[in-house]
Amino acid sequence: MIRFSPNLICASLFTGIYDVNRNEMLPSDEYSLTENWFQFVQNLGLEGIVFHNNFSEKTIREAQNDQINFIKVDLDTPLNANANRYPVYFDFLKRHADQIGNVFFTDIADVEVVNNPFDDSFFLENPECLFCRDEKEILDNSWMKDHCTHLRNLIPEFLDFEERSKSQTLLNCGVIGGKTAAMLLLLEKLTQIHTSVTVSNQTPFTLDMGAFNFVARTTFSNRLKHGVPVNTLFKGYESERMDCWFRHK
Repeated sequence: MIRFSPNLICASLFTGIYDVNRNEMLPSDEYSLTENWFQFVQNLGLEGIVFHNNFSEKTIREAQNDQINFIKVDLDTPLNANANRYPVYFDFLKRHADQIGNVFFTDIADVEVVNNPFDDSFFLENPECLFCRDEKEILDNSWMKDHCTHLRNLIPEFLDFEERSKSQTLLNCGVIGGKTAAMLLLLEKLTQIHTSVTVSNQTPFTLDMGAFNFVARTTFSNRLKHGVPVNTLFKGYESERMDCWFRHK
């Protein structure tokens, strides 16, 4: 039985299926996309978990060590990979909440963990907060309007949320974290949306950004932390910055 660290950095890579972010089919055993993430996690002495669906036993045997573990999940679901990670994360965290005190879930191919968030005073002094990364955009932009059409049509409160939050900073779910209690609440609400609303989505959008901004702004409105020191500027390609916990592109 695996014993998990009280502080975890987690990510997922689901392969052998169409990747909407890259507009391509990822090969089943595409380990190379994870190597940079692995290295940064290990360099900080942190423990990481990668949820996957297709890595070979050989790949896992060569990559797994005392700091990095792999967990295989079943992707037999109508949900797209972006949305399906939230039920996966929620199920995992529920089952191991007695071991895990703090956790971040990040993208894996373009996120670097450059500082340990768990021993930073900003993290320790905000135990009720949800930490996430943000973007230069505000919520009221054309991409999000298109992205959220299905959510807007099926969630009665969504239009009101968009109107009230339209000038707020756009949050990005490529880095999300906090204490386990906060993360369980977030993941439960995201799972409910994706399994009841996203599941019938026929648009080309994955809905993960819309669902996350909705839950973050309505459930965690007074306890959101984003920007410095959580993340560098999204798509700022600030590869030399060392003053944040996460670099995202």
